[in-house]
Amino acid sequence: MEKYIVRVNGKEYEVEVERVDGDAAVSSTPVQTAAKPAAPQAPKAEGTEVSSGTAGKVWKIVTKAGDKVNKGDNILILEAMKMEIPVVAPEDGTIAEITVKEGDPVESGQVVAVLA
Repeated sequence: MEKYIVRVNGKEYEVEVERVDGDAAVSSTPVQTAAKPAAPQAPKAEGTEVSSGTAGKVWKIVTKAGDKVNKGDNILILEAMKMEIPVVAPEDGTIAEITVKEGDPVESGQVVAVLA
């Protein structure tokens, strides 16, 4: 009996292969993979977090730290499924931090900016 670990679509399986009369018999069971260590996080600015409403890619950042924004002003624009989707300020304030760069992929709910 020989054991192998096989990765299929990012999921790992432990596979046992046994030779029986010249033919291989195969059985498999999922394998728990070790969690990847989290990347070190830079200190976050305090204030109101602005989150992405959808998954996509940051197409254009239209503000920078220190810019004053009013509720509803565009902070950045995402591209998702060939559509431009603005991420807007939820309230009046000043941009304390933009946490993404143009071209970055983002997930729904990911913090993309912080208002002071």
